[in-house]
Amino acid sequence: MSDLRVGIGFDAHALVEGVPLVLGGVSFDHPRGLAGHSDGDVIAHALIDALLGAANLGDIGSLFPSGDEQYRGASSLDLLWEAYREVREAGWELVNADCVLVAEEPRIGDVRDDMRDRLSGALSVDPERVSVRATTTDLLGFTGRGEGLAAQAVALLRRA
Repeated sequence: MSDLRVGIGFDAHALVEGVPLVLGGVSFDHPRGLAGHSDGDVIAHALIDALLGAANLGDIGSLFPSGDEQYRGASSLDLLWEAYREVREAGWELVNADCVLVAEEPRIGDVRDDMRDRLSGALSVDPERVSVRATTTDLLGFTGRGEGLAAQAVALLRRA
């Protein structure tokens, strides 16, 4: 078996009124937030799935079921910390992760480093191991119409 493993994660949530918007652990002053059982942070959720997938530990729903009330309103950074603890206990450590927000807005250029710091902090790894980027769909699809946000992440693990 290889000493390296790669995993990919994807998440999407609808934008709704009256909910705070949290992305990459950063709160945004935005009129709508992401519907979800936890805080709906699509970047953190995609990263969780990438980590769990690389370690062959299932997915975010198997570790944190949406029907479990203990996770209602939970910080996705706390969920990320817990998921990575499982990954480490399975004998893996993060080499690097790349996260991409798919959205027309909000623009993240001013807070990209803060997002990277919060995500890497939840993982207790050097911030240089985590990148956060964004792209648009040029007004196509649900993200282009402003109905929701999506994120993708890829994580490379090595045997610890």
